Amino acid sequence: MERRLAAILAADVVGYSRLIGANESETLDRLRTYQREVIEPTLKQHRGRIVKLMGDGLLAEFASVVDAVAAAIEIQKQTPERSAGFSEDRRLALRIGVNLGDVVVEDGDLFGDGVNIAARLQEVAKPDGVAISDDAYRHLRGKSDEIFSDIGALTLKNIAEPVRIWLWSVAGEQNSAAGAGPELTLPEKPSIAVLPFTNLSADPEQDFFADGISEDIITALSRVRQMFVIARNTTFTYKGGAVDVSAVAKELGVRYVLEGSVRKGGNRVRITAQLIDGASGNHIWAERYDRDLDDIFEVQDEITQTVLAQMSSELSRAEQERARLKPPGNLDAWDLYQRGLWHVWRFTKSDNERARAFFTQAIEYDSNFSAAYAHLTYAHFQLFSAGFELSAGDEIKRACLEAARNAVACDDRDPLAHWALGGAFIVQNDYPAAIDALQTAVRLNPSLAWGHFWLALSFALSGEAEKAFSALDLAERLSPNDPMGWAMLAVRSSAYAILGEHEEVEKWARRAMQRQPTVARPYITLLASLGHMGRASDAKSIMGDLNDLSPDFLDNWSPKQHWYGHGGFSGYLSEGLRKAKTLIDE
Repeated sequence: MERRLAAILAADVVGYSRLIGANESETLDRLRTYQREVIEPTLKQHRGRIVKLMGDGLLAEFASVVDAVAAAIEIQKQTPERSAGFSEDRRLALRIGVNLGDVVVEDGDLFGDGVNIAARLQEVAKPDGVAISDDAYRHLRGKSDEIFSDIGALTLKNIAEPVRIWLWSVAGEQNSAAGAGPELTLPEKPSIAVLPFTNLSADPEQDFFADGISEDIITALSRVRQMFVIARNTTFTYKGGAVDVSAVAKELGVRYVLEGSVRKGGNRVRITAQLIDGASGNHIWAERYDRDLDDIFEVQDEITQTVLAQMSSELSRAEQERARLKPPGNLDAWDLYQRGLWHVWRFTKSDNERARAFFTQAIEYDSNFSAAYAHLTYAHFQLFSAGFELSAGDEIKRACLEAARNAVACDDRDPLAHWALGGAFIVQNDYPAAIDALQTAVRLNPSLAWGHFWLALSFALSGEAEKAFSALDLAERLSPNDPMGWAMLAVRSSAYAILGEHEEVEKWARRAMQRQPTVARPYITLLASLGHMGRASDAKSIMGDLNDLSPDFLDNWSPKQHWYGHGGFSGYLSEGLRKAKTLIDE
């Protein structure tokens, strides 16, 4: 038994039984003439082979989808001429279906799903029209000037899976037999198509580099459980042709499209990328990267990680804004989750309370929503890290760990779940467990800037300052405009505190305060450094600012109550704050 991939054309005469009943001899004569003068020459011209003739139709095989579709359309364009002068009830018309699929060859005949689908497609076609499967259309795109209408996926008789279908008619009508073709429904979660990056270099061999960038981004995005990503085999069918991004978004049923280009000159490469809202055509984000090509694959990995992290950040902002503006009565679990994110990144106590409420409500809508549990963990985490509840005790710690474990239980392949678990272990002062969970998170998604950031925090709190600096460098490169950027600066300040470098502690703590003035933690570290340096006037000023955020802070704070980690850091804070209080009281 032989198997092969083939383009199959199936044709059928519309109303054959009615025509035969009305005038058998005339109908048969017209069909024989049509077959001899139109069908056979056209199939031969396009390198097709007639597999078999039936009374009311035929089956033909082609090595190329382009040839099969061209033959089908040429036949259909000639059909109306054959009915000139005949009444409507004697009109001769064909329906044609074209599919690309696996076929079984036996004694010159063809069998299998590839043939069966072609036969069912012709039933969907309009009279004088052509219906082709999505598999066939992907190979045709960019190679034909004819216009096809997407009518979505239909269930065909005796075919196990729905088939997405594209229609062409001789009249140029852009609709299906049942009316206008339906648009694909947008998924609830962010949906994106990454188009193949265009090679703008004179060297065509650089195509492999441009394709590699695109493929790596698609692969990396596909690992993010909160995203719907169109597969590479589909998006690469657009390669080499002029693309209307809004049309692509509509055609593929996605909200966002990423496109870009690669230009190589000497030992330098320039890569541009832009993220576009498919509905409006507006650019959400665009960036350019210039790199040396000392190690082309290292550059490829770096670009992929950077593009993914920055794009994901912008996607998140766009989704939060969309959910925030949605009418309250139309909110679902995903919208509630996005609203929670919008509030949790505001870094105020009241926003934190609202974020926890939204995440909790999202979980009530969907008890398996791993990401909602993960960010509920982070909202609990903020109570400690931002200093919103300095007296928060074991109850909050337990809630933090419970939410994180629920996130992992819902989806242990979700990097955000392991990120959350790492944060919960930080709150428990269990830094080896935190490091293990966070290393799992960044292994699942190497572009997860938050994972690298909390890994840096875990290293800092466990006394491994140099490892903290390396992880922070990577987190900041992956997400230079991250809403948690202030916290990255604060952790850098903490790592310098472990090393006892007071001036560096002050520099980075002040930068964190400038970026996010509503959070207490940088003030705490800065105040301690000023105490160590004996700067009474500055200490009084910062103490006033800190009391505005958290009244009577020094009276309530104790390193034993909170997750200030390694003895070096905890000791630095305790001694520095004691000195600062003495300076202020003098």
